[in-house]
Amino acid sequence: MLVMEDLAAWKTTLREVTSAGEPLNPEIIEQVRTAWGLTIRDGYGQTETTAQVGNPPNQPLKPGSMGRPLPGYYIVLLDDDGKEAEEGELCLPLDSAPAGLMPGYQNNDGTNKPLEGRAYSTGDVVRREADGYLRFVGRADDVFKASDYRISPFEVESALIEHPDVVECAVVPAPDPIRQTVVKAFVTLRAGTDPSADIALSIFRHSRKTLAPYKRVRRLEFTELPKTISGKIRRVELRISEAERVAGGQRRASEFREEDFPELG
Repeated sequence: MLVMEDLAAWKTTLREVTSAGEPLNPEIIEQVRTAWGLTIRDGYGQTETTAQVGNPPNQPLKPGSMGRPLPGYYIVLLDDDGKEAEEGELCLPLDSAPAGLMPGYQNNDGTNKPLEGRAYSTGDVVRREADGYLRFVGRADDVFKASDYRISPFEVESALIEHPDVVECAVVPAPDPIRQTVVKAFVTLRAGTDPSADIALSIFRHSRKTLAPYKRVRRLEFTELPKTISGKIRRVELRISEAERVAGGQRRASEFREEDFPELG
């Protein structure tokens, strides 16, 4: 992974750095800024579209933000009831579809199935801030509730990778008889760091220090993360396997829970 390298040793004449494909955690943005003196300009788009949201050059940059809608795109955020909201699924109205949006999906016989409905849904949940900048919350099917609080996996993951031993992580809901679900983190440690109860305790303490009580990690498991061929974490695979293990009363040796540590109080 690029950020695990000594970036300062790489001499560069880059004027700007941009990123897309996966939302950037603040830790990564800060590492690049420290090494190269450049702030990554994050952006957002899909295979079905061109770039929809971004932080273009010569525009005010908010680190950690997706940016603002780019020229040619009118964006709405729709809640679970299909109403416009300040936090909801990022959608493109089809009554004035942008030129950058595909006309439909191709059928097996070569014909096109046009897009239908009121709006094209991206499947990503976004929050609009007061100044119009957009902030990624998570995939619609990744966002979940714990104790009836809405949990953004991206927000929890961003906090966890600030821990010095955590290089990568993925957050999913773990079924729980009392809270219905609790926050569980699958964690990959830095090279040379072995999984242990001491490391788990340190991560739990870090979670309590950096996250609100309802967001904190209550279970964690040390593992390599499953990924797609393009390098995206397959949270759905982790979510399904976790539900199956809990239903079967199974618990891996590499899993730790808050209740394993009385010293947490």
